[in-house]
Amino acid sequence: MQTPVGPPTTALPVVVIGAGPVGLAAAAQLIDRGLEPLVLEAGPRAATAVREWSHIRLFSTWAELTDPAAGKLLAPTGWTGPDPAVCPTGGEWVAHYLQPLADALGDRVRYGARVTGVSRAGRDRIVDDGREAQPFVIQLAQPDGREERIAARAVIDASGTWSAPGPAGGGGLPALGEGAAADRISYRVPDLTDPEVRARYAGRRTAVIGTGASAFTALAALADLAGADDGSGTRTVWILRRGISGSTFGGGTADQLPARGALGLAAKKAVDEGHADAVTGFRTEAIEYDDRGRLVLVAEDGRRLDPVDEIIALTGFRPDLSFLSEIRLGLDERLQAPVALAPLIDPNQHSCGTVYPHGHRELAHPEQGFYAVGMKSYGRAPTFLALTGYEQVRSVAAALAGDTEAADRVELTLPETGVCGGSGLFDTATTTAAADQEPPGGCCSAPEPGALLRLTATDRPTERGTAP
Repeated sequence: MQTPVGPPTTALPVVVIGAGPVGLAAAAQLIDRGLEPLVLEAGPRAATAVREWSHIRLFSTWAELTDPAAGKLLAPTGWTGPDPAVCPTGGEWVAHYLQPLADALGDRVRYGARVTGVSRAGRDRIVDDGREAQPFVIQLAQPDGREERIAARAVIDASGTWSAPGPAGGGGLPALGEGAAADRISYRVPDLTDPEVRARYAGRRTAVIGTGASAFTALAALADLAGADDGSGTRTVWILRRGISGSTFGGGTADQLPARGALGLAAKKAVDEGHADAVTGFRTEAIEYDDRGRLVLVAEDGRRLDPVDEIIALTGFRPDLSFLSEIRLGLDERLQAPVALAPLIDPNQHSCGTVYPHGHRELAHPEQGFYAVGMKSYGRAPTFLALTGYEQVRSVAAALAGDTEAADRVELTLPETGVCGGSGLFDTATTTAAADQEPPGGCCSAPEPGALLRLTATDRPTERGTAP
């Protein structure tokens, strides 16, 4: 169990790393508890990562994207919450909530402050003697290269995972030749409303690697481009490391987040209408070139795909642990998430799409007073919701304030996906059941697609939490 950091550190601030949705919510929760936060943001403005996917519409509504303590902090500024039933874009989330919240926090948010290390004062990770009595020391670099150190009573790492996307390679390492082809590979969902970006993909053949919400978003957007006047000849090949089963496209009309269900159906429609050709059980080993300079994907089993012009690799994200080398972390060996949290979010295990709401106990590390929250807490696991992050920081703030009863209380009910995730992430290439059939080993299948919620390319929903 983690306990509040005692004297002499109690006069120091709680440092929050990252001014994204969960980091800003953490600051609001700390203020609500009478604790002083200091938010360190590497970018020049709040929510730097969200701004980079501002064109994407979330599948959570405004009611699920605003933190109660943040609302209390914003109320004196005259802020009124947007329509709670609407799903905003990332840009709208920033403009109408995240930046106003950062502005309300004022000098408690420092921009251009990139954290390069966290330690205990005078104690590297080896030293036990007097460790917990020492304040944390946060080393940061400023844009002009100057370095600085800040003392803190506790640290909440809400830096997310946006800066560390997964590679196109199927074994966790970049594919052979991936670095050389970097100028033809995107690790983000492209903004096809941008004329320059649109021209990059229009009339070309693109490989989309991945099976999550971001991949669905890209498939649907490229399908829209293919049907547009300026998109003639646009083709997509969808690369799946696993097979297609009843769970591949999500929960459909049974999803309690309707826009999330609609996103999976939009991706299925792109495949059904021939805009995207699915290739299953393909784990990329190398990226080579044909005699015309086009990219050729080669699988671990030796299969070679027809050449493509562009690659969009949407294979998830990883936590950056480099600046935490002097902090004693208790991480699951697979997910790089806290040991107690990992079983609740492990995609290798059968799941019907829910994660048990959790707080300070599941987020605890051997280093007392240190917590990673938001997407960072999930390590390599997907399916993070902003609601989950808000509950995390509510519990952590209560724990740091010494209110264990409130910290242990669960104040969140997560929505169901309406579909099982299947058993395991390493389906064989022969697992190619039709999309409306039961997944092997699963206990339920996706519902019949039913009516498709028609969405424009700029309105494809996805869930990002702190990052896509």
